[in-house]
Amino acid sequence: MLTHANATLHPSGVAQPSRADEFLTQTLKSALQLVDVRVLDHLVVGRGEVVSFAERGLL
Repeated sequence: MLTHANATLHPSGVAQPSRADEFLTQTLKSALQLVDVRVLDHLVVGRGEVVSFAERGLL
């Protein structure tokens, strides 16, 4: 099994996951499961802050 992590840079500088980030993560997770790739995390990067989907239980 392969693993994958994703990161999104928010140009606004706000490192809070948006609905679009959540949708993208779930879509990627579902698609990658078809080829036996597990998503480990999705990081949202803002101005000096990083938010982890895994740490927030959003995966």
